[in-house]
Amino acid sequence: MEAPQKETKPFFKLSLAQWSLHKAIHSGEMDPKDFAAKAKELGFEGLEYVSQLYNDELKKNPDPQKAMQQLLETLKSKSEEYTIQNLIIMVDGEGDLAVIDEKERDQAVENHKKWVDAAQFLGCHSIRVNLFGTNDPNQWLKVATDGLSKLSDYAATKNINVIVENHGYLSSNAKLLAEVMKNVNKPNCGTLPDFGNFCLEREGEKRWGAKCVKEYDKYLGVEEMMPYAKAVSAKSYDFDSEGNETKIDYKKMLEIVKESGYTGFIGVEYEGEQLGEIEGIAATRDLLIRIAKQLN
Repeated sequence: MEAPQKETKPFFKLSLAQWSLHKAIHSGEMDPKDFAAKAKELGFEGLEYVSQLYNDELKKNPDPQKAMQQLLETLKSKSEEYTIQNLIIMVDGEGDLAVIDEKERDQAVENHKKWVDAAQFLGCHSIRVNLFGTNDPNQWLKVATDGLSKLSDYAATKNINVIVENHGYLSSNAKLLAEVMKNVNKPNCGTLPDFGNFCLEREGEKRWGAKCVKEYDKYLGVEEMMPYAKAVSAKSYDFDSEGNETKIDYKKMLEIVKESGYTGFIGVEYEGEQLGEIEGIAATRDLLIRIAKQLN
């Protein structure tokens, strides 16, 4: 009689990026404070918060510190209630860390500090930052190293990592981003490779919302970022009838991630138009699990 086949677990755990639910949150259909409940219901083990989705919440109290504390206490108690792990806060809209003007750059560092404190309170391991600012490669290497180093020094006092996502323009040039990582050279500074965000340039030099006219090789990009990765983001847009992502070869991506020795969380970040948010999240989750079984 044959021994029963042992169910093999994926080499990673699954987390949910809150951006996958941004339409429901922006429309008022979903309260961003219910993120833990929704993620748990969908079978996830970890949470990746998005700071900008709490902007309205943080305006409810005229005292910004009290508003932040009230929000964090609610989020922490919800994560405990649903026994789900807090992992990352994706920070947006707090100033550019790679801007040429040092005063402006230092202000951006200051603005990010409250989110480092918030991550520590929630028990997250990292905050995700953007490296926008100048689009001059030589200048960018210098100022990005400076902004990141200053923020990482502060974050180290709170035992928090500062991780950079490929999020457009020079931050999506993975070779340059790897150089910045080498320059910063701090154990709490790393990357968050995203399977999809490799647009180097958009029409009209717009940061978001315009057609991409120049793109970095996404597979090479993830490979170059993996040595510094403290998290991974599985971006998805649309799916074919077999459940495969139509723009990204997920098997190829997961092979790159696995070969790097990474065994942490992979965050589902659905950004498509064809499926609803919940369906898109489920399709991405199921695709990751199916391919992980093939790779075991």
